[in-house]
Amino acid sequence: MPPLHIGLLGAGGIARAHLPGWLELGARVSVHTQDGSADKLAAEYAARGHDVTAVPTLDELLADCRAVDICTPTPTHKDLALAAIAAGRHVVCEKPLALTVADAEDVAAAADAAGVRLHPAHVVRYFPAYAAMRAAVVRAELGAVAVLRFTRGGARPLWAPWFGDPAQSGGVIMDLMVHDIDIARWVAGDVVRVHARTRGVEDVTGAPAGVVTATAVLTHASGAVSHVSGLWGLPDQRFRTTFRIAGADGLLCHDSTAVPGFRITAQGERAANEGIPSSPMTESPYLSELREFAASWDDPDVRPRVTARDGIEAVRIACAAVESSRTGRAVEPTAAPASPGTAPAPGAAHEESAR
Repeated sequence: MPPLHIGLLGAGGIARAHLPGWLELGARVSVHTQDGSADKLAAEYAARGHDVTAVPTLDELLADCRAVDICTPTPTHKDLALAAIAAGRHVVCEKPLALTVADAEDVAAAADAAGVRLHPAHVVRYFPAYAAMRAAVVRAELGAVAVLRFTRGGARPLWAPWFGDPAQSGGVIMDLMVHDIDIARWVAGDVVRVHARTRGVEDVTGAPAGVVTATAVLTHASGAVSHVSGLWGLPDQRFRTTFRIAGADGLLCHDSTAVPGFRITAQGERAANEGIPSSPMTESPYLSELREFAASWDDPDVRPRVTARDGIEAVRIACAAVESSRTGRAVEPTAAPASPGTAPAPGAAHEESAR
């Protein structure tokens, strides 16, 4: 068979995290960007003997690749995904899938109609600590899960101006906290109510960017409650994630700064404060997710642990949190019915998908 051919859109931090994974899977990769940065990225890897080339147009990228990996700013996700789907390509799309529920649903509906796979890249599901925690909940080792607490924070992203515009990034809730919003739903099931609050100024207008924090309280249909906190801090803020999962029979805790196998890595050159969480003592979570996605294209029995519906629901809950923070009122996300691949009720028997 010919080697796997991937069309990579973007050349920033996430593209640099995904690209080594595709190469590890034996893929040849075509890269396209609108600002010319694809040429530099392709040259870096070609100089090391990898089959990575830059292509000048989106049409050329879509012409013969097997799948498209969208690693571009969030406002571009919908249009790029729809173009790839119209060309009959499978799509891997960085989180969040879109800035609105309607746009996320449009992308998912188009993929379903075209018979191609849509993979929201919620990579935290593939980090070992989070995967092990969820497996313990599924095996009912903690009993009925009652309270879940998640934190995630680091230096405020300033390497690209669109992060400083909430209309483009969705702010700290949509861009950062959506990771733990997805994990909370994966572990404790669908969310029926959200109450959130944001402190600090999210809109960066040229003045020194200040600290922004947000907290969202998620009430799950099961009765469990999740507390999700996010921080965009000062330039010297150390990146850190934690969770505490309390059930009737036990408690599970994790702190990334206490685990020697956790670090922030960067592939190639990067702007100040730009870093990608990784785990050097295990297989790259980015490689794990991409391998699982690619395996599902030819084997219907492979069910990736992230579905298109998961991507939509993460956006739905995050949008409800943004609205709650804006209005000061609790918001009901009106979640769609659970579909295959979504989270079971806490403690329910469920076989983990292939790792």
